[in-house]
Amino acid sequence: MAGIGALALVLSACVSSVLEVDSKATQPIPTALMAEMSRKSMSPSAPILIRIFKQESELEIWKRDRSGQFALLKVYPMCRWSGKLGPKKQDGDRQAPEGFYHVNAGMLNPNSQYYLSFNFGYPNRLEAALGYTGDALMVHGACSSSGCYALTDEGVAEIYAIAREALQGGQIAFQVQAFPFRMTPQNLAKNRNDPNFAFWTDLKRGNDVFEVSRQQPKVSYCSGRYVFDTEFQGGEPRDPLAACPPSANSAEPVVAGRTETDLAAAEQLLANGAAFSAHAYADGGMHPTFRKLLERVGKKALARRTSLTSVPISRPDAALADPHSPQEQE
Repeated sequence: MAGIGALALVLSACVSSVLEVDSKATQPIPTALMAEMSRKSMSPSAPILIRIFKQESELEIWKRDRSGQFALLKVYPMCRWSGKLGPKKQDGDRQAPEGFYHVNAGMLNPNSQYYLSFNFGYPNRLEAALGYTGDALMVHGACSSSGCYALTDEGVAEIYAIAREALQGGQIAFQVQAFPFRMTPQNLAKNRNDPNFAFWTDLKRGNDVFEVSRQQPKVSYCSGRYVFDTEFQGGEPRDPLAACPPSANSAEPVVAGRTETDLAAAEQLLANGAAFSAHAYADGGMHPTFRKLLERVGKKALARRTSLTSVPISRPDAALADPHSPQEQE
């Protein structure tokens, strides 16, 4: 026992280990959500995919149905994220990551100090090659963020249970797609002059692969960027910064057409003066449904809130309320 008591616990970014594991990590998927899966022809053990949208402060769980395609299961409002729009580049910048990640069973953390969590796997191979630093970037509970995406405790408990069942059902790893905003022409136009726009254009191509095909895009790295659904002559590129080798397949015309059409529509909005200015983030944001609750019940009570684990599914082109919240010291 003395040896256990002397054990040093490591605190890094959004995660901390504890010595005791309670039943929170083994909670079943709620009955209502199981019924929704059944209604949508989904099995609890079927593969999942997660999509995150910073500006809208929403996290989506997608699940493969009997047709073999991914369908939307549920949308969760995010209680807190930190930083601003744009990728995470260095430890301590408070930026929540943007990009494509893959989460295996070993990255689920039942002992998180923030109720439950899973690790993104930041930095991925591309980010590591670019020299980006930081670790233990999470999706977790507690409604508090220092470079992570935070939900309520009940919200992350549902997501954790869904992910656990999919991984136990045979999915080796589930994909997490983290975007600065929904990739609409309006949002692209609004952020056209941002220095991250070229990076976001790459992310949009992955977004469009999924939205057109409803299949998980294959992710590759070369020429210092993401490349999607591409087979390369000679095999997968080993150096993310080296020039992309010749491809052995052609781009799906429907996907490429979707991307170019949206980018052209964004340029037209700019030309017509119809694009609104981008919001300036002091430090992250919060889903609009949580802001008034924060003022009324306080941070600790909000983290445990059980009545706001889902929000109505918004149309991608819907005008959403400003997601910015005042700066919060953690």
